[in-house]
Amino acid sequence: MARRSPALFAWALCGTLDIVYAAVSSVLQGGTVPGMLRGVASGPFGDAARDWGAVGAAAGLATHFAIMGAMVAAWFFVARRWNALTLWPWWLTGTLYGLLLYLVMNAVVLPLRFGSPFPPTDPALGLIALFPHIVLVGWPLAWAARATQRAVPYRS
Repeated sequence: MARRSPALFAWALCGTLDIVYAAVSSVLQGGTVPGMLRGVASGPFGDAARDWGAVGAAAGLATHFAIMGAMVAAWFFVARRWNALTLWPWWLTGTLYGLLLYLVMNAVVLPLRFGSPFPPTDPALGLIALFPHIVLVGWPLAWAARATQRAVPYRS
């Protein structure tokens, strides 16, 4: 079956990989998946979302995919105007984009909303947080865009 929308495919792929990683990580750290999702919802909806039960978990999942949609849309917006993103090796552009996403989330978004320190006080935790941005978002996104570049007309 041919993919009609490379961006939609990349959004579903990256969003799923990233949320599965977050769920497994949450459980391994002694938390729960619904609790993690309510934590995500607390970003835009405030700390009260942590007490919303299943509605909060659903709001967290929707929030996660909305953020991922913005990340994927930004990639495709730039890639249509600067074809180096699809001409350079996918692992290189994916790594660079994953690093950029990490910096935006951890140096801007999380400190503004939750007061998280940047750089992280524990370098190992910083590297662990960098992993999904590069390997589960940047690489699959760059690969998916490159794999479909013949199907999508890019302008330089």
